[in-house]
Amino acid sequence: MSNSSNTVLGILAGTAIGTALGVLFAPDKGVNTRRRITDEAIATRDRIATTTHELKDSIVDAMSTNKENLDTRLEAIVTNASYKAEDVITSLEKKLKELKEKNKKLQKTS
Repeated sequence: MSNSSNTVLGILAGTAIGTALGVLFAPDKGVNTRRRITDEAIATRDRIATTTHELKDSIVDAMSTNKENLDTRLEAIVTNASYKAEDVITSLEKKLKELKEKNKKLQKTS
């Protein structure tokens, strides 16, 4: 997990714990305290769900961007290799032509 997601989870956990402790130590009727604990638990659950969804979207976006970058780099490597292969083939054809000419000269003298 990245530092930002750990920070967000830490803030959410701290908020939930602080809220729960504040509600528990507040002088109020049990019914009201239980209702506030329930409300805070629901709000915390919703915040966690939202944060989780945002983190998932962020990860999906990062993966998509990295895939596109990888595809671009791979295409560049293949293109570069193709040009180099073409250079090698041209060089080999040139050498073959020279060898054929030398071979013709040798055959004429024999």
